[in-house]
Amino acid sequence: MRIKPLFRLCVVVSAILSTSLSSAASPEEAAKLLPTELRAFKAIGGPKALTAGDPRITNLVSAEQREYRSDKNERVLVTIVKTKSDSSAYATLLAYARGVSNFLTELKLGGVVGTRSLELPNELMFFKGSSYVSVRSVRGINHAELIELARALAAGLDNGEGDIPVLVKHLPDWQNAESHVFYALEPAHLKSFAPNQPVLDSVGFDGGTEAVSTLYGETQMILVEFTTPQLATENDQRTLAKIQELRTSGQPVPTVYRRVGNYSVFVFNAASEQAANQLIDQVKYEQVVQWLGDNPNWLKQAQKQYTETTLGVLVTVVKTSGLAAMVCFGVGGFLGAIMFARRRAQQTDANAYSDAGGMMRLNLDEMTGQTDPSKLIGSGISEKS
Repeated sequence: MRIKPLFRLCVVVSAILSTSLSSAASPEEAAKLLPTELRAFKAIGGPKALTAGDPRITNLVSAEQREYRSDKNERVLVTIVKTKSDSSAYATLLAYARGVSNFLTELKLGGVVGTRSLELPNELMFFKGSSYVSVRSVRGINHAELIELARALAAGLDNGEGDIPVLVKHLPDWQNAESHVFYALEPAHLKSFAPNQPVLDSVGFDGGTEAVSTLYGETQMILVEFTTPQLATENDQRTLAKIQELRTSGQPVPTVYRRVGNYSVFVFNAASEQAANQLIDQVKYEQVVQWLGDNPNWLKQAQKQYTETTLGVLVTVVKTSGLAAMVCFGVGGFLGAIMFARRRAQQTDANAYSDAGGMMRLNLDEMTGQTDPSKLIGSGISEKS
């Protein structure tokens, strides 16, 4: 009777071991990420694994470092950090970038190499897919060559989603706000963004929660995304209770807090509640529903698509017909006006007398002088030869 529980325990332990072993990069994989030759540079020794525990690295899988030297004795140090996700690599890039700046400094992030990159006088940092990479000049290498080496390394990395985390794009005016952005996938990182705000203690990071923080002048916004409505509801209830507790005890609270879909939105140090609410109003939660099997509403969807297509064709035909009619009337009116003006000019220049108001008349009374008698109709009496 005890064999089954023991067997189940062995299965669980083996599954955990296999998962942990598969999550770590093997030496062969590290060698591919850090080749022995990089353009005109050759490796000095093999890759060296970095010690774990660096607080700037989020969801670490493995981290390797290798030094390269050229024939001109130029030397460069390359660091590659493999993480569990694209957002983890993005957060690691921002954390390393903040290590050479401060909270208020704008990060001039660009797309020179990888998905996002940061150029420094003697170093280039970038992330691509789930990898964070640093290429740093040790001796004699110029900035242009540094960029080319970084591009050579980026060519061998998986592209992942090929974009920054979508949560960043849900910030108001995110293109400009990204220069002050922080990204967190752990509670400690989130609290470091706003160290004097105890309300953040109520935010849980179970189930893959992610958070982003940025500045709008003196105002700070923190946007937390939960993966399910249940987690969002539980955290919302805890946060509201925490705010009430802090307000009662006279401790600092957010200017405004609000739940938006599966987001928890905090605004600190705003000029007023109205300004904070206007900022939160710009946050839009986009819900995506995907059927794992066949869509049971396929008939309604097909009917809707057919109706929209038919209406689109009808509107296009009406627009095209109206445009064609306008063009025809316009061209016809223009040409008619030109012909009318020309005829009027000809009538004005004519010196012949007419008692018909300038109109053409028959010469029945033979009073009008003829200029071409050959064109007159005869009397009808045939001439005898």
